[in-house]
Amino acid sequence: MFNYLKKKYTKFVAKRKFSDYGDATSVISIEGIGNINFTCWLNPLEQEKTISLSQVNFYRKFLKTGDFVIDIGAHIGDTTLPMALAVGAQGTVLAFDPNPHVFKILQKNADQNRHISNIIPLPYAIAVEEGEYSYASSEASFNNGGISGKNGKFGLGEKVKGVNLQNFIHTQYPEVSKISLIKVDAEGYDIQILKSISKLLDQYKPTLIFECFKDLSEQDRHDLFDYISQKGYKINKMDDFEEDAAITPIPQKQNMLDWKHFDIIAFAE
Repeated sequence: MFNYLKKKYTKFVAKRKFSDYGDATSVISIEGIGNINFTCWLNPLEQEKTISLSQVNFYRKFLKTGDFVIDIGAHIGDTTLPMALAVGAQGTVLAFDPNPHVFKILQKNADQNRHISNIIPLPYAIAVEEGEYSYASSEASFNNGGISGKNGKFGLGEKVKGVNLQNFIHTQYPEVSKISLIKVDAEGYDIQILKSISKLLDQYKPTLIFECFKDLSEQDRHDLFDYISQKGYKINKMDDFEEDAAITPIPQKQNMLDWKHFDIIAFAE
């Protein structure tokens, strides 16, 4: 009981008062791949994270060695690293996150696994227009956040750089022709990002992973469904990022109301 109350109080404080939490690194052995180094953030609001063969195999279902992947809202790299292991050191994963408190850990996870992966961490927000943006969070410790203006009352002391993904990719990364997956986790800003990369979707038809955020209105959910469907994708709810994850088809936009907050995976037809 005492430990429970202590943890609850620690989380209460973390939501209201900023602290520069440290990190911890562990060595994880993954069958068929070898040892990886994974650094976690010690923020008490952070969910426990690890890297497993099951996660790598989830991505192997639609990625192959040498593929090009984009992870928007990469956080500390807990989704990025399994992607990178799935495509191997011959592939590339661009990992975007403008939050400086998580980016430094994302950078560590990229640097300490370069012997088996090729992660390029980029400290940028993805935006419709390139520019400088205010970043805010609902938590003083910045475990979440974004640039949409709806993310909370706690702001960073400095602006973050936002880039238009289509323009950025085409000028910086010619290997975009190998793109197989785009993952977006932008705290409800997902549809704006997906609309801003319309030409990328039309030209390359990558698999898409994104969120139906809990605060989206009925109209927002319908708009999200309509936009992705009109791009020629079949939309599915996914339960998690494990090899045996249940994937449930979402046949109509009305079904976007069946769950409050859920992950979506969409495959080009």
